[in-house]
Amino acid sequence: MLLKKPRRGWWVAPGGKVEPKETVLEAVCREYEEETGLILRDPLLCGVFTMCLVERGELEKEWMMFTFRAEEFHGELLSHSPEGELSWHPLDQVGSLPTSEMDRKIFTYLLEGRNLSIGRLEYSREEELLSHHLH
Repeated sequence: MLLKKPRRGWWVAPGGKVEPKETVLEAVCREYEEETGLILRDPLLCGVFTMCLVERGELEKEWMMFTFRAEEFHGELLSHSPEGELSWHPLDQVGSLPTSEMDRKIFTYLLEGRNLSIGRLEYSREEELLSHHLH
């Protein structure tokens, strides 16, 4: 399940920010339900990434992104998400969808089937991928 953001027409994974007093696991479940209408069952952590916004060689902003995978869910898919267009995509086609270079690296790496991926990605304000280190 991916979400097509209207601003650039890029496909992303549904998700968002952790709210105060919320665990990362609670956040992924809440955000996924808000954006898709689906309730995840037993989401598993599969990626931890340090995301870095770099301008003119200087670090401007840095945060952590936690990625989860779930194979089971219940509920009804929203006919319209407040965040954009929702659509199921075959796993072998995810790498060819329009998305940022940074998301393409993360999708490709996660879909290789590793138990846990850890990495650091640096990108510009225009979302150009400047460097990445994934393990």
